[in-house]
Amino acid sequence: MLKIIYAGTPDFSVAALQALIDSEHEVIAVYTQPDRPAGRGRKLTPSPVKQLALENDIAVYQPLNFKADEDKQTLIELNADLMVVAAYGLILPPAILDAPRLGCINIHASILPRWRGAAPIQRAILAGDTETGITIMQMDVGLDTGDMLSKVTCEIGEQMTAAQLHDQLMAMGGKALMEIMPAIESQSLQAVRQDETLVTYAEKLQKAEAKIDWQQTAEQIARQVRAFNAWPVAQTTYNGEVMRIWQARAVAEQTTDAEPGLVIGVQKKSFYVATGDGVLEVSEIQMPGKKPMPVAAFLNAHDPSAALLGKQAE
Repeated sequence: MLKIIYAGTPDFSVAALQALIDSEHEVIAVYTQPDRPAGRGRKLTPSPVKQLALENDIAVYQPLNFKADEDKQTLIELNADLMVVAAYGLILPPAILDAPRLGCINIHASILPRWRGAAPIQRAILAGDTETGITIMQMDVGLDTGDMLSKVTCEIGEQMTAAQLHDQLMAMGGKALMEIMPAIESQSLQAVRQDETLVTYAEKLQKAEAKIDWQQTAEQIARQVRAFNAWPVAQTTYNGEVMRIWQARAVAEQTTDAEPGLVIGVQKKSFYVATGDGVLEVSEIQMPGKKPMPVAAFLNAHDPSAALLGKQAE
């Protein structure tokens, strides 16, 4: 049995923590980012990882960072065998990486060394990757540069959104961790160095990336829609209002010479938009102050025929 410190913050981190709680190992402490304002009331809200830890009577620590000697010493004195990290969101200094007897391991949502960094799930979809997965690595001082302990892969479906892929990888991460825990405990794993010639970086998502450029190809825009579902959600303008697009697909069999952004067809459940190359079929949207809705519901009150999406209000 290992004494484990767990560090994570968002929903992605929950499955692996639950797996450790359910195992024979002891989670002696949880580290997570400080509570943040959320919701309309901007009320301070604990992270999903903190909520799970408190439900299981596990001590929770929430340092702003590890610059203070006091915060470093607190973790060191926990005398853990292992620290497991998944989407924690803080850089760990050498003193923390070296504190547990077996060091720190990280659950990362890509097949390293491809997509090191903050947004590997979304960047994989944006790039048109057909495969991704989970890598568990021994952490070092670099950004996702540590030696790899385990890899599991999965297919990225043609219509899969980032939200769907996130949930699949979250579950895979917890399972992959449990499969290698005996080898970590016995120190029998053979770590593999990453090939630096294959490195790509998954930059943090910016809200500005959500704006659709209709000069792009239908395939590129479809990837953007899938990659930014559920955040920040791809968007354009319709009659001067922001229209967020939640579901769309490139129509491979259709071409057009129409102006990019022009709605060239409307059916019962979708409408079709010309792009720089090809046609995009839009099936779920969201208007200001409304919840996401199927296009079929939107068409009950609107006729977007011949509308030019992305046009600035005059």
